[in-house]
Amino acid sequence: MGDYYLAVDIGASSGRHILGSLQGGKLVLEEIYRFENGMVKRNGHLCWDYEKLFGHIKAGIRKCAQIGKIPKSMGIDTWGVDYVLLDDRDEIIGETYGYRDRRTDGIDEEVARIIGERELYQRTGIEKMTFNTLYQLMALKKEHPEELEQAKALLFVPDYFHFLLTGKKVNEYTEASTSQLMNAAGKCWDEDLLARLELPGGIFQRIAMPGESLGKIRKELAEEFGFDMEVVLPCTHDTASAILAIPADGEDYVFISSGTWSLLGIERDEPDCSEVSRQNHFTNEGGFDSRICYHRNIMGLWMIQSVRHELGDSCSFAQICEEAEKEKEFSSRVDVTDQSFMAPDNMTEAIKDYCKKTGQQVPETLGEIASCIYASLAKCYADTIRGIEVSTGRTYTRIHIVGGGGKAGYLNKLTAEATGKEVHAGPTEGTALGNITAQMIRSGEFTDKTEARNVIYRSFDIKVYR
Repeated sequence: MGDYYLAVDIGASSGRHILGSLQGGKLVLEEIYRFENGMVKRNGHLCWDYEKLFGHIKAGIRKCAQIGKIPKSMGIDTWGVDYVLLDDRDEIIGETYGYRDRRTDGIDEEVARIIGERELYQRTGIEKMTFNTLYQLMALKKEHPEELEQAKALLFVPDYFHFLLTGKKVNEYTEASTSQLMNAAGKCWDEDLLARLELPGGIFQRIAMPGESLGKIRKELAEEFGFDMEVVLPCTHDTASAILAIPADGEDYVFISSGTWSLLGIERDEPDCSEVSRQNHFTNEGGFDSRICYHRNIMGLWMIQSVRHELGDSCSFAQICEEAEKEKEFSSRVDVTDQSFMAPDNMTEAIKDYCKKTGQQVPETLGEIASCIYASLAKCYADTIRGIEVSTGRTYTRIHIVGGGGKAGYLNKLTAEATGKEVHAGPTEGTALGNITAQMIRSGEFTDKTEARNVIYRSFDIKVYR
C-alpha cells in the first residue's frame, strides 16, 4: 500500500476531503468527508463563514485518523479572487466578503479613470470582472479605508487556511494570478499598478509556486489530530488544479473545467495580453510548472444549480438532463456570460426575462429552461473555441472536460455537436485529483506532469462523445 495524500477541495457550494494513493500502478481516490458551503448574508453583504469552514477542514483531517489512513501531506484548493485581511495580531479585519457581493458595482468605472482597461490587461492579462480582487479592494478603500490602513497581510482563501495550519504566510501563484494585481509576464506583484491604485503593497506576501512545501502543521494541531503531516501547496486555485489532472498528451486539445463555472481554454507557455485577446474576453491565469491557463470564464452550471435550488432541490441533475433532452427542439438561447445571471434573485425568472426581452419564446417548464441553458452553454463553448483557434492560428481536434460537470452527458453531447470536436469527459474529481497530483510530484511518486497524466489516463474511465 502506497502513501496517502489528502486533498481538501472547497467549492462555492460544497467541500470534500479526498485521499489519494497509488495502488497497483493506478491512482485511487477515496472521499472521506463532505460538507456544505455557501455565502451567508451578513450586514447586508454576501460573506463566507471561514471559522465554520476551518472547523470542517479539521473535522475531515480527524477522520483520517479515525479510519487509520494517515496522509503524508495535504493541500487545500478553493475558488479564486476572495481574500482576508489580517491585522498585527493575525486577526481578520472586517467582513469576509464573497465574490458575488454587489459592493463592487460601478467600481470598474472609477478604476478606469486611474488606469485604462487596455493597459490594465496588458499588465495583468486578466479579464475585467468586477469581482476580481482589484475591484474588491478598491471598493473597500472607498467604503472602509481604515481597514486597509490597519491591514498587515492579505491572504487569499486557501492561503489563509494554510496559514492556520502551518503559521506560514504566502500568496500561492495560481490563486494570486486571479487578483488582477499580478504582472502576467513577470509572475510578480505589479508594484507600479499598486502604487497608482494607492493600495498598500506591503500587505501582499511572497508569491509561492505549486509544489512548494510549507513544512509541518502546527504542533498544537498535530497533537489535536494525533499525527503530524506536511502541507504542500497544490495549485490552490481550483481551476488550475483541475487542469493539472487533464488525462491528455500533446497540445492538440482545449480544456473545460466544468462546475459552477465553466473555464474553457488551453495551456500555453507565455501569456497573451494583446488587445485582441482582451476584446475576446480571455484571461491568463497561473498554472502548474509556471504555465499559463489561457481561458474564458463562462457562467457554467451555476445556472442549472440555481434553477434546481429554486425547485427545492427536488430533482437530481441527471433528471434535469433527461427533462432537457425531451425538449431538445426548444430554440430559445441566452448569453450565458451576461451579468444578469451572475447573482439574480431568481435564476428561472432571469432566464425568462432575457428571452422575453430578446423576442424569443419564453421557457415555461423545467425541461424547456434546462434545454435553453444547456444549448446556450454548448453554443458559447463553440464560439469560444473558434476565438481560441483564431488567436492561436491552429485547430484543435478534441475537448477534455474535467470536473463534476463532466457527468452532464446531455451537455457533453450538445458540446460535441456544436463544436464538431471529440469530447473526452472525465475524470469528474478533477480538482481534487490535480491537488493530489501536485503533492505526489513533490514527493517523487511521479517524476513530472507528463507521467502523472499518463497514470491518470490509466486510472479513470473517460467517456468519449463524437
